[in-house]
Amino acid sequence: MGSVTLPDAHWVMPIAGQPLPDKELIGGKAWSIARMSTLGLPVPPAFVVTTRACVAYLQTGAFPSGLVEEIAAGIAWLESQTDRRFGSGPRPLLVSVRSGAPVSMPGMMDTILNLGINDATERLLAADCNEERFARDTHRRFIELYAAIVLKVDPGVLGSADDLAGWRQAIAAAAGVPLPGDVFEQLHGAVRAVFESWNSRRARRYREHHGVPDHFGTAVVVQAMVFGNLDEQSGTGVLFTRNPVTGERSVFGEFLPKAQGEDVVSGRHTPLPFAEMRTRTPRAFADLRRAAELLERENGDVQDIEFTVERGRLFLLQTRAAKRAPLAAVRIAAEMVREGIVEPDSAFAKLTSEQARHVLSPRLPSDIAKSAVILARGEGASSGIGCGVVVTDPDEAETRTRGGEDVVLVRATTSPNDIHGMIAARAIVTEQGGATCHAAVVGRALGRPVVVGCGIGSVLPLAGRTVTVDGSSGVIYADRLELLLPAEDADAALADLLRWAESRSPVKVASAPPLNATLFDLDAVDDVANPDSLRRFLRGVAPGAALHGRVLSSETAVAACVESGATLLIANPRLPVLLAAIRAVANRSAGHPEDI
Repeated sequence: MGSVTLPDAHWVMPIAGQPLPDKELIGGKAWSIARMSTLGLPVPPAFVVTTRACVAYLQTGAFPSGLVEEIAAGIAWLESQTDRRFGSGPRPLLVSVRSGAPVSMPGMMDTILNLGINDATERLLAADCNEERFARDTHRRFIELYAAIVLKVDPGVLGSADDLAGWRQAIAAAAGVPLPGDVFEQLHGAVRAVFESWNSRRARRYREHHGVPDHFGTAVVVQAMVFGNLDEQSGTGVLFTRNPVTGERSVFGEFLPKAQGEDVVSGRHTPLPFAEMRTRTPRAFADLRRAAELLERENGDVQDIEFTVERGRLFLLQTRAAKRAPLAAVRIAAEMVREGIVEPDSAFAKLTSEQARHVLSPRLPSDIAKSAVILARGEGASSGIGCGVVVTDPDEAETRTRGGEDVVLVRATTSPNDIHGMIAARAIVTEQGGATCHAAVVGRALGRPVVVGCGIGSVLPLAGRTVTVDGSSGVIYADRLELLLPAEDADAALADLLRWAESRSPVKVASAPPLNATLFDLDAVDDVANPDSLRRFLRGVAPGAALHGRVLSSETAVAACVESGATLLIANPRLPVLLAAIRAVANRSAGHPEDI
């Protein structure tokens, strides 16, 4: 098939080669695909509908002029790269459709796989692969995902997996519109759904919690499918270049044979340990280990790599900076500096004050743990201790937290629809899933203790009970247990980070005020949670005064102190406040005054 280009495209860009486009235009997923491509790694071809198109759509509620034509040109380009045809044969092209905001956002739309399949292309796919069962499974998966994600149909209305005609009838009755048979109509519907997911409740809640600007919009990545569900030499998985729970310098991941990526991240299937991949697909395993080392070194950070193996051949779908538990974040930051991979300033840019504070938060003494009543066990997926009343509904978790209660969110599995409840909870527990499922990945990003895979029916009945969750050991204890506060200088990684931070901080942070110091309690300031009120108070503070108060647990408050010219802050532990001060200066230097 001849080469196809996208001349003068305004809304759509092929993801191929240099130069790397602006991440704010093409989003993080597309940028990572482009980056892997430039490194010569095996990546299925893809094109991206830019954030510019999303913003235009959200302003008018309709595709901007020319977008439909550019999407068609993008598909033609994919056809030229794969020697396949979209909606026809002899070798049909199927694609995945993924959201891809400029910053990682777990609250965005789920991925749609196998788009482009219908009755005709199912037969063509079966003939091409000589696998009728695989083609039917692929068709079933597409109908299930498209109905749930785009048409918002509850999967519970679907009947037998072999009755696709019955599925279509049930979907049409539930959605009020039929599931499209035309492949371009399928694609346009998926792109619209991604655009609209930018303003979904869960996405808005995530942006609010993490300070992500509303005006970014999301890109849409359309990528040629590779099939992990094709045969026994196929599979899918997730690999972290270091352990995201402990920070240990060893690969950490899971592999699910004869499956597609959604099977892993949904938590509905429990994958195999990563080492199993070596036995089943040794060449792909070796290729993946080499790619992981290259990506960590080139990106200067721990990577979270999604991959598929098709008939023994490795394909990389995405890489990104790995979400990590706070304990892992501390260890990784210190060790990457010691290993010469990054400088301390770069390490501090990836370590938040909230993560450091979490590591220095109370722990469960071993003698108390030995005598406590164990209610359930699972896999520890994010370290830390969380105590509270068990609730099983994310809305209830949010409501009760607003009322001043500590809650633990317990679910069979979590999904992006649960984000608001996960943010509100002190800890997260699931009955199903592994260390790379949604609850684990998002919980680590939120700094919440997480225990997954406790077993069906094991923890949902605990609703209403007060429990203590240990995200390191994977144990759920009865009642609220007595906790121990760690020493800041007792850990080598913390001690190194503390020393480096002290030499770079714009303000001195001490655990106790010097003798005869003028001491101001910031918690006594009226409306101290309002940054403007705090700034007004600080303008009247004498130079050299020592400032203290619980409000210094807020990065905004620390930034206001730095902005005011404060020279001494009193806090224990010190590292989180030092990190917040360093970040305040970095934000100001980068031209983000809204962050200070």
